[in-house]
Parts: sequence; C-alpha cells; structure tokens
Amino acid sequence: MCRFGIDEAGKGPVLGPMIAACVCVPDESVLPEGIDDSKRLTPAKRGRLSEALLGDEAIGIGIAAVSPDRIDTPETDMNSLTVAAHAEAASEVVEPGMTGICDAGDVDAGRFVHRVGQRLPEGVSLSGEHGADEHHAIVGAASVVAKVERDRRVAALEAAYGEVGSGYPSDPTTREFLAEYVAENGELPECARASWKTSADALAAVEQGTLAEF
Repeated sequence: MCRFGIDEAGKGPVLGPMIAACVCVPDESVLPEGIDDSKRLTPAKRGRLSEALLGDEAIGIGIAAVSPDRIDTPETDMNSLTVAAHAEAASEVVEPGMTGICDAGDVDAGRFVHRVGQRLPEGVSLSGEHGADEHHAIVGAASVVAKVERDRRVAALEAAYGEVGSGYPSDPTTREFLAEYVAENGELPECARASWKTSADALAAVEQGTLAEF
C-alpha cells in the first residue's frame, strides 16, 4: 500500500508564496539516498534530490501554492492556510486506503492532523508530528520538494525585480528591496505579503518621509 508524506516551505517570508508538497511512494525504498529535512541540506543537494524525486515515475508528487493575496485575506490565518495547503497538495496524489504522515504546522499536532485529514479522501489514514521532516524520510522528501519549488519561485522574483534576498523579514537584502521598491513606486510589489509587519514598516517609512517634506 502506498505511503505519503506532506510538508510545506515558506510560512514566514514576507515575499512570495507558501508551498506545500506531498510525496507518495509504493515503498520508501524507492526514495533517493540522502533525504533529510530540507533545512539541513545544501541548495545543491536539495536540487539534486528534488530532481530525482520528480523524475521517478514510481513516485507521485503533488504541489500546492498559497499566494500572497490569499495569505493577506483577512478572513483566514496561517494555520488554516497551512492546513489547506497540505490538503491541496495531497489531493493531487492521495487515494482512499493510503496512509501518510505530515509535519504538524500547529502547536497542537493532533488538531493539525485532524484538520488536514478532514479534507482528504475518505479512507485515508493520516498521522503527524512536529519535526516529522527530520525523523521520517517520506516527509523529508516532501520538505525537499517544497523548498526547491519555493526557491525556484523566489528566483523568478529576482528575474522580475532584481535582487530580493531570501524573502524572509530577517534578511537585510529583502528589507532593502521592499524599502526601495515602495520609495520608488509608492506601493508594495505584488509578491509582498501586505499583512506582514515588514511590509507595513516599509510603507510607513515612506509615508513618514513624505510628511517630513512638508
């Protein structure tokens, strides 16, 4: 019976989407060697592993993207969006009778698993835990696919806007990009999550600068 793992990348960045991935295998022995939590792998190794996973016809892979616009919707929150992303990625490859495990995206792992499981096909068995991408190769594989896809989309942003950094609020290059873009255009780029404090700070800085001119 096929087994699957689910994980996501990009919950915290101020730029770009959050990506969830589901990896489904007939047997975990088909997974390439070296799978681990994507954060513990170099970009080059993540890329090689993702390519191997995507290129193996025995492995089913589902990917879901949550756009900045969707993240900024007032009626939702990141926990709910993470639940939805896990379920959307899984729905592309998971069928009744399968069993799987996800990396719990909530402080209450049981609650997170229950919410994701409610959205999966009837007859699917799902478990989950914090740090599942470190302890279960099938979840680590999903972590790798999600992270590489997220990085690919950030690279596309750089092609469109110039250097944007990692997209995380702690990255000085990302903060500088936002500040300069807002100063020049008077608004945030479409790739920014407007509901993030980093975005609000960039807008406020320009507004204060404008007021100081009067």
